[in-house]
Amino acid sequence: MSRTARTRPSRHRRLLTTLLAAFATVATATATTTATASAAPARVPAAPSPTTSATTSATADVNVAKNAGYEAGLSNWTCSAGSGSTVTSPVRSGTAALKATPTASDNATCAQAVAVKPNATYRLSAYVQGSYVYLGASGTGTTDVSTWTPSATGWQELTTTFTTGPSTTSVTVYTHGWYGQPTYYADDFSVLGPDVGGGTDPGPEVPATPGGLTAGTVTSSSVALSWNPVPGATGYTVYRDGTKDRTANGTSATATGLAPATTYRFQVSATNAAGESARSAEVTATTAPSGGGTDPTVPRHAVTGYWQNFNNGATVQKISDVPGQYDIIAVAFADATTTPGAVTFNLDSAGLGGYTVDQFKADIKAKQAAGKSVVISVGGEKGAVSVNDAASASNFANSVYALMQQYGFDGVDIDLENGLNPTYMTQALRSLSQKAGGRLVLTMAPQTIDMQSTSGGYFQTALNVKDILTVVNMQYYNSGSMLGCDGKVYSQGSVDFLTALACIQLEGGLDPSQVGLGLPASTRGAGSGYVAPSVVNAALDCLTKGTSCGSFKPAKTYPGVRGAMTWSTNWDAANGNAWSSAVGPHVHGLP
Repeated sequence: MSRTARTRPSRHRRLLTTLLAAFATVATATATTTATASAAPARVPAAPSPTTSATTSATADVNVAKNAGYEAGLSNWTCSAGSGSTVTSPVRSGTAALKATPTASDNATCAQAVAVKPNATYRLSAYVQGSYVYLGASGTGTTDVSTWTPSATGWQELTTTFTTGPSTTSVTVYTHGWYGQPTYYADDFSVLGPDVGGGTDPGPEVPATPGGLTAGTVTSSSVALSWNPVPGATGYTVYRDGTKDRTANGTSATATGLAPATTYRFQVSATNAAGESARSAEVTATTAPSGGGTDPTVPRHAVTGYWQNFNNGATVQKISDVPGQYDIIAVAFADATTTPGAVTFNLDSAGLGGYTVDQFKADIKAKQAAGKSVVISVGGEKGAVSVNDAASASNFANSVYALMQQYGFDGVDIDLENGLNPTYMTQALRSLSQKAGGRLVLTMAPQTIDMQSTSGGYFQTALNVKDILTVVNMQYYNSGSMLGCDGKVYSQGSVDFLTALACIQLEGGLDPSQVGLGLPASTRGAGSGYVAPSVVNAALDCLTKGTSCGSFKPAKTYPGVRGAMTWSTNWDAANGNAWSSAVGPHVHGLP
């Protein structure tokens, strides 16, 4: 969301517009955010699929990469043009990770020559973050291999295999980014296969027992759990009543399929290649009686509108001026503080014509009395809130809850447009939910690029908090062309763009009630992507009833789709409230 009269074009738009036609041929691979090098941009040589016909060594496989976790800096690694360094955050495990920054003329290749056995098969893998990150092997003596991801906002594993030739004893393995793209990160590099006597780094130790296990939001059939991260852990196992219930990659999980009004005991352990830790201390939680749930004040079909706490040329409003067609009002925006992860809110009384804090609070109460919800939005185009460790997650939850108590907000909207860490944002939202209870209203407004794949940080976060999530109102504007769930490329500004991209979320794990369509209220509300209210309504009909579709028609209907969102109530007012007057009644009349 933008604080200016026009939002800036998406930071991905120019690159995606020129490359998406090439990417359309690898739609299936994009859905899992990895693809073979044959689908990569032209400057990376195409690589055929690896062969797996070689004989595997009878001895135990080892990781033949040295300094695979970058704990010894760049020892054993060489990075092109001085592009690489090591950092202490973000890291996936241990205390360090690789950071490499491409330039217009260098793709930030960081490589290592590893000793290998001839005629043997090796599994190559690494965890990466960033845009257009590649993992590969060259000099194999057979077929060189490469794999890549277009976008990984959280730690994502890339993996492939290669087979060595009859005389190959050394192979170069590498990561690289893409020319002119942002910094990428890598950690936990692995070349798993037969040892030729060079050995490997010392193996990991069994991780410590997790602490801080907490039961958060409960429903009649689920309990949300969170715990503190354990250094060196690559996963966690949740136990229910002494029996393994599920595994998790991050520091939260939701136990589902539970009986109403029943007490359960939970523990968690940490795992890695060395083994499993002892189980944590038990916590108990009792599920709600049948019929329980969250956000009871939000109607089945709802309209969300962002209210601007600033004057950018749109109509200046008080909360009381927002039309009744809006069911959720997102106050834009909270402000970052000098404390990592913490936010605050400062009403722009001067810019809003003398609107006082007392009037603001009273208007929020009046909206709530009328059955509306008012949430504080965190982020926006200029929002610089970073939640990337346990401390900042705690600061985020504590500060947002303090604002809820101070102003009477019903919850929070996550509108972070510069990426987020799914592990720690999940932890923050779980903690907030525990503080706020079952009536928390939790909304999100990711950009289109953030919801192209379930491996993206935003999508992961939404799925992680699905049991407490109200709605994801993706921004279908300032985008350019994107892939739909059918693998075809669609341009913004059409019914097909709305329905084919919404389909990714609907088929990717979100409940229909958690999917909304976010559009600008007028041509002045966004740099691009505005569509007439009739197009919004047609897309909603297509998704919920199978009517008014364009060339794309979903395989099934989703009558429970939550509704629509707009940026902003102020731009809507500047256009005579044409958007809410047309879309609002249509949303509220959905099946």
